[in-house]
Amino acid sequence: MSKAQKIYVGGWFQRTTLHLSEIYDFLESAASPLELDKEKLKALRNAMDIATVRMEVSRLDWIDVKSKTGVEIKIYEDGLVVLSKENTNTLSEDIKALTSYYEEKLSPGISYIFSLGAPIPKELANIKTIYPYFVVLKKAAQKDIKEIFAAFNEKEYFDVRKKEFEIYRGDKLYVINNISESMENVECFINEQIFIREFKAQLHRYLNLHRIIWERIAEVKEKGSIRGKEVGAFKEKIESYAKTINLIEARINQMGTYLKTRGTIIKDNRDLEKFLGVLEFKHETLADTLEYIKDIWGMTKNYVQSALDLFGSIQAKSTESSVKNLAIITSMGVGATLISLFTQKPPSFTMVGALYFLILAAIGYATDKTMKTIYSRRMYAIRDAKVAKDIA
Repeated sequence: MSKAQKIYVGGWFQRTTLHLSEIYDFLESAASPLELDKEKLKALRNAMDIATVRMEVSRLDWIDVKSKTGVEIKIYEDGLVVLSKENTNTLSEDIKALTSYYEEKLSPGISYIFSLGAPIPKELANIKTIYPYFVVLKKAAQKDIKEIFAAFNEKEYFDVRKKEFEIYRGDKLYVINNISESMENVECFINEQIFIREFKAQLHRYLNLHRIIWERIAEVKEKGSIRGKEVGAFKEKIESYAKTINLIEARINQMGTYLKTRGTIIKDNRDLEKFLGVLEFKHETLADTLEYIKDIWGMTKNYVQSALDLFGSIQAKSTESSVKNLAIITSMGVGATLISLFTQKPPSFTMVGALYFLILAAIGYATDKTMKTIYSRRMYAIRDAKVAKDIA
């Protein structure tokens, strides 16, 4: 198997030029304008084994970082992060080195400096990203390319062959055979492919989350009734869904700007025209998908709000019944006291009176608990308009 020129791996999450400045301060001197632990910042920065850091100004500003272990990191202002490494060991060892550097050194530091502010919804926080690995070869033979796919147990899905380059795509592996193209253009293509794959992956996560939330609510609604004691817990769960939806809605609404900017930059670069037909998902197609997800998410938000209103009204009915029950018990006690005042001598403390009081209190407590148990076990009808499921 021939050695690769370079190996790439990357990811994307929404950022801006403001975030880029904060990242630069951290990478340059472990500094942060926020109230973060200074010692922890230093420890996280030291763990990255940074050799050099510099800021590059372009249509999309970016930071170039080189580590002492040979890993190069490029962080763009829109949140794209690309790690690369020359193939100095076996291919699998260098890919593992890139992945572990991202997950164990770079990611903890970046996550910490952005640990304040709106949280990432728990439904998304634990998702493990599957990185696309890009292996760049130089004028390699077909035998070498097949050996790489075989070594990683990857099936080749399709290939694109041009006179300047060849691209072979598997599931998590891209092999680019560079024949006569500039390395700068190859890197631009890789950057864009990482962005597009990550963009699409995020949209797919939001679509799946819509399905999960919708089904969990529908499952209860379709029962037609719910016990009083279950209403409170389910209402709390719906409130957590509503919070998640609001957080993700903000993320979705931001995505169109990034897509438009990158699409414009690619189209304005004549050197990259030959790559435009190679990209698996065009920017226009992703823009249409984004609009679809926005519509789906708006429908999900309305569905959750209607469920919140519905179960809130059921909870109010249950609470109203308990209050009425308590009022009846209180009225009985007041009535007994008034009768006692008008029919007996002035009150005096006696053992019989104390025992009488305790018996009344016990009866009142037992009655209250009994009524609460009855209402908690009572089945409340779920009356809601039937909505046909959308194919999503």
